[in-house]
Amino acid sequence: MYEHLETAKNKDSLKRVVIDPVSRVEGHGKVTLLLDENNKVQQARLHIVEFRGFEKFIQGRPYWELPVLVQRLCGICPVSHHLAAAKAIDQLVGVDPENLPISATKLRKMLHFGQVLQSHALHFFHLSSPDLLFGFESDIQKRSIVAVLNDFPDIGLQGVKLRKYGQEVIRMVSGKRIHGTGAIAGGMNKALSKEERDYLLTDIDQIIAWAVASVQLVKKVHRSNLPYYDHFGTIRSNYLGMVQPDGALELYHGGLRVKDAQGDTLFDHIDYCKYNDYIHEEVRSWTYMKFPYLTALGKDAGWYRVGPLARVNNCDYINTPMAEIERVEFKAHSSEAMVHSTLAFHWARLIELLHCAESIKALLHDADILRLDEPVKGERRFEGIGVIEATRGTLFHHYQVDENDIVTKANLIVSTTSNNMGMNESVRQVAAEYLSGQELTEPLLNNLEVAIRAYDPCLSCATHAVGKMPLQLELVNSKGDIIDKLVKHDTGQIERIQ
Repeated sequence: MYEHLETAKNKDSLKRVVIDPVSRVEGHGKVTLLLDENNKVQQARLHIVEFRGFEKFIQGRPYWELPVLVQRLCGICPVSHHLAAAKAIDQLVGVDPENLPISATKLRKMLHFGQVLQSHALHFFHLSSPDLLFGFESDIQKRSIVAVLNDFPDIGLQGVKLRKYGQEVIRMVSGKRIHGTGAIAGGMNKALSKEERDYLLTDIDQIIAWAVASVQLVKKVHRSNLPYYDHFGTIRSNYLGMVQPDGALELYHGGLRVKDAQGDTLFDHIDYCKYNDYIHEEVRSWTYMKFPYLTALGKDAGWYRVGPLARVNNCDYINTPMAEIERVEFKAHSSEAMVHSTLAFHWARLIELLHCAESIKALLHDADILRLDEPVKGERRFEGIGVIEATRGTLFHHYQVDENDIVTKANLIVSTTSNNMGMNESVRQVAAEYLSGQELTEPLLNNLEVAIRAYDPCLSCATHAVGKMPLQLELVNSKGDIIDKLVKHDTGQIERIQ
């Protein structure tokens, strides 16, 4: 695919700069910036220009296909969709989470912890660590996991092995690293064998040690670049996520909690099956991605962020000891009640990675994961809602079926959708800070993408072009004159066109 950037002048004589498409993303997205005659950013938008229509694909299918079918939404986080769908179809057969067999709950949690661990490792080490280790304005050839392995071999190798271990957990529970099976309506289709359990136990202590080291790494990087890291792309927002009944961090099942930018609790322990009473989605003409917001606060004030930063901000504590120590230090870093730094997503992400590693170890010593209970059923229902804390944030799956078990309606709110407004605001902040309007440089493009990438959106997690996709960028002033032009060749070389 040929990547280009075009500019045009709108009717109000604002300069329009368009990056189309944004590189190293899954699917198709673009960024547009509108600048006035003083080159001040008046508007910044992240557009998602691809339409997939998965909610329509689901309609007409029998409900029991959904946990396998929806995994095709993403090759990086299929387990998250698998489990959200499974929780929804549990309800269709009359089973609430508290009535699921305890062995099935623990196996699903094991599967989920493996998913979050591998995905966090993938995002941090493969996508983000090149920027964090070499700098946002480093040579383009440095911005890849290959460069990390060459210059920081221990760090790169740890990242690769952390991800591999998470994938092995997924494989042991679901049969495959990607698009396996496992969860079925009312239970699970297999337990772990003693051999599988012992295989995973072999490396778990080393995995935990590497997880601890990764937190120390991101903490060191963040602190060594203050106040830059606290300022870059930073915005203040509401935060949404699930917590346990006692307020502990929860990734698999809990109640919804929302805090505002000052740390005040707006909603707490909300039954996620009532999410429609609290969250609405706005449609805007310039993007295929919706804008969710808290109904009580309205469109302008009700947008919120989800994901690791939201979860670690919102919870009262983490129920694994080493991750809890890191959470306390993370929260103490900020002079405010909430940590708002967009780049702190990375720090929170690795605290969760450590939590997952500790949780996997605890489950591996639990005999229940070696037992397969029969799936259970209750009174038949025609509507099911499954919510899970996916790697990137709170994920909603909502299905309605008819008397023939055929899906008649589906609504999905994926994590990246909830972060849509946050990403747009972070892009605007970075563009206003780093776009001079007089001279465009290649690092500018990476700065914008760094802000987007901090959220680990699904549109960036699957495609890694490693700087090799061609790009053309032009800046036109309010009179229509081209004042700067750059071309990035498919070799990664940047050339300024006079």
